[in-house]
Amino acid sequence: MAIDYLQKILTAKVYDVAVETPLDLAATLSRRLGNRVYLKREDQQPVFSFKLRGAYNRMAHLTPAERAKGVIAASAGNHAQGVALAAQRLGCTATIVMPVTTPHIKVAAVEARGGQVVLHGDSYSDAFDHAQRLQKASGATFVHPYDDPDVIAGQGTIGMEILRQHQDPIDAIFVAVGGGGLIAGIAAYIKRVQPAIKVVGVQPVDSDAMTRSLAAGRRVTLAHVGLFADGVAVKQVGRETFRLARQYVDDMITVDTDATCAALKDVFEDTRSILEPAGALSVAGVKQWCARHRARDRTYVAIACGANMNFDRLRFVAERAELGEQREAIFAVTIPERPGSFRAFCALLGNRNVTEFNYRYADPATAHLFVGVEVAHRRATAELLASFRRHGIEAFDLSDNEMAKLHVRHLVGGHAPAARNEILYRFEFPERPGALMRFLDSMSAGWNISLFHYRNHGADYGRVLVGMQVPPSDKADFRQFLDRLGYTHVDETGNPAYRMFLGR
Repeated sequence: MAIDYLQKILTAKVYDVAVETPLDLAATLSRRLGNRVYLKREDQQPVFSFKLRGAYNRMAHLTPAERAKGVIAASAGNHAQGVALAAQRLGCTATIVMPVTTPHIKVAAVEARGGQVVLHGDSYSDAFDHAQRLQKASGATFVHPYDDPDVIAGQGTIGMEILRQHQDPIDAIFVAVGGGGLIAGIAAYIKRVQPAIKVVGVQPVDSDAMTRSLAAGRRVTLAHVGLFADGVAVKQVGRETFRLARQYVDDMITVDTDATCAALKDVFEDTRSILEPAGALSVAGVKQWCARHRARDRTYVAIACGANMNFDRLRFVAERAELGEQREAIFAVTIPERPGSFRAFCALLGNRNVTEFNYRYADPATAHLFVGVEVAHRRATAELLASFRRHGIEAFDLSDNEMAKLHVRHLVGGHAPAARNEILYRFEFPERPGALMRFLDSMSAGWNISLFHYRNHGADYGRVLVGMQVPPSDKADFRQFLDRLGYTHVDETGNPAYRMFLGR
């Protein structure tokens, strides 16, 4: 007998624990895209994710005997919190198997709600297999995170709320996809009530099981999944969710990590809220859709589906967001190794904001620089590259070079046996647009710069580490130079870290 999802969604039991979340206009992003983008704020649920809707709806249908035996679940984190909250509210025990890669914030949240956490495996699929074994041994009811009609119906209440909250036309709804429960529930409701609205799934390029499955016409199992967006790190989608996606989903989009980080920044700028990577996938999908279809004056809804972000990930997100938005260009540049050439190169950058500058003396003839520059768009990167080459400077665009972005930027340096009379100083100056260029203009005393490291971290002060070859006979002149410069400075020449890893 076919399942009537419209009826199941309309009668779902979710509001004992869930709230009807706002549908907020992302005003800044909307202006930039030339379209109206609304955020369905599932990050504002009590467990900071939509997952408690499906979990509670499933568990509310348990018989007294089933509740007495407790429940077991496998989850990358958000479903676990939903199950733990539901179990707490319904008065039954809950055992949750989570991958060892699950962010600590999610593990702690489950334990705080009385759930017993078992860490097993590197992915959701590993945790799922272990949970199945535990379920057979205990007789507890397994609460599936996505491939269950009651769970799907619980998530489908989001679609019901969207149409109630926004009664003007909607062109498309964008939904993050892992196992498929969220998009299956939303699509099952939307296509019965407003079939003209497109439902578009969004996945990471390295966790695209639904995208590949729909293309192949069968469920595809991924050998590996990416873990940055851990909330959608699923190797195989569900049978029922795949069936519903084939019937109702209009399109799928895949986005990379940098685009996801840029979307996290977009949401923060509009809401001052920080989503988790999976929670921002839908926003990254909207941006890619607008660019691909050159859409204007359309209305889109993006499901902000979760906000369980580990704080220590924010540094990585901030660093990659500008690259994802194509607002930072990274170059490898070769210039002549002679006094003045460093400053001459900087003059070519003009008043552009420098985001990173790494250099270490290595060769008496040429110098290799790792340079980051703020740009308005990818076209500006090409223009800057052409300018370097017109002035006879060899340069390469590393903006899409994963090794450079992840590793090389942190490894520029090392010993420089030929850097005679080198001294090392650390400087601080007020961080504002153009501050680094003004600093470089001040350093025109003629001593050869043999080491330079700067990275704009968005702090109030810029911090630069500079090595200069200053003969002993020039020490008095150098002290006068420091006095004229007027910046806070520290002599690091005697620092053991310098002697061990950078000095002669």
